[in-house]
Amino acid sequence: MKLPVYYIPHGGGPWHVLDDSLGDPEGSEYLKNFLKILGEEYNKRIKAILVISAHWEEKVPTINFAETPGLLYDYYGFPDYTYHLTWPAHGDPYIAEKVEYLLNNKGIETAREYKRGYDHGVFVPLMVAFPNPEMPIIQLSLVKNLDPQLHINIGKALEPLREAGVLIIGSGMSYHNIKTFFVDDAKLKKVSEEFDTWLKQTIIFSNKEQREQELINWYKAPAATISHPTSEHLAPLFVCVGAGNDDKVTHVYSNYLYGAKISGFAFGI
Repeated sequence: MKLPVYYIPHGGGPWHVLDDSLGDPEGSEYLKNFLKILGEEYNKRIKAILVISAHWEEKVPTINFAETPGLLYDYYGFPDYTYHLTWPAHGDPYIAEKVEYLLNNKGIETAREYKRGYDHGVFVPLMVAFPNPEMPIIQLSLVKNLDPQLHINIGKALEPLREAGVLIIGSGMSYHNIKTFFVDDAKLKKVSEEFDTWLKQTIIFSNKEQREQELINWYKAPAATISHPTSEHLAPLFVCVGAGNDDKVTHVYSNYLYGAKISGFAFGI
């Protein structure tokens, strides 16, 4: 069975345990329900999860080989209890080696990491989706240059994992400009909708070659650089596009979060 590839929003900081849900209880509840349904769908069907988060960048694609990575509380200014969250997730060096082999086999240099914990782009959404994961969860970094073509190629190299029972998840945000969240709701809504419309058209309705070319030039899209002053939250989608190949794309998530239009996509469902 060939598993799909998901690009999901991870929300802001530890939103899933905050009483005020970062000021957007409706948007947070919608995201929480989406993640719970995702977990229920795949909890018993998968052998492992590979996550590419917006919050880890290295000089080369770096694979976390730790068997028990723990959590990296890489957010700031939240209540004390959010820095004591626990999650019984574990890694698997054998799966990590598979990731390493597939990338190296396509001429992509990699590195290993043994000490880094899961960042909040991993543990926050997956703690909701898989609160007690039995399957190993492996994290792969982005590359610091955030080059779209390179990350698409990384995804292409990883596609065989889908046939091996590995669910590939890109964790980011289809709109990510922290300075504009909550500031001017009307303007934010309009700007995020412009970029979201382009993104949906590109991901869902373009063929494989068109999709890749559009993403390579994503910064030319309507409202692109306002929606993404930096592209690390879009880069996991590049990997997903590569791993998704020419499989059918489904618009699995569409809602407003913190005032912005946010989308999520699945390849191959």
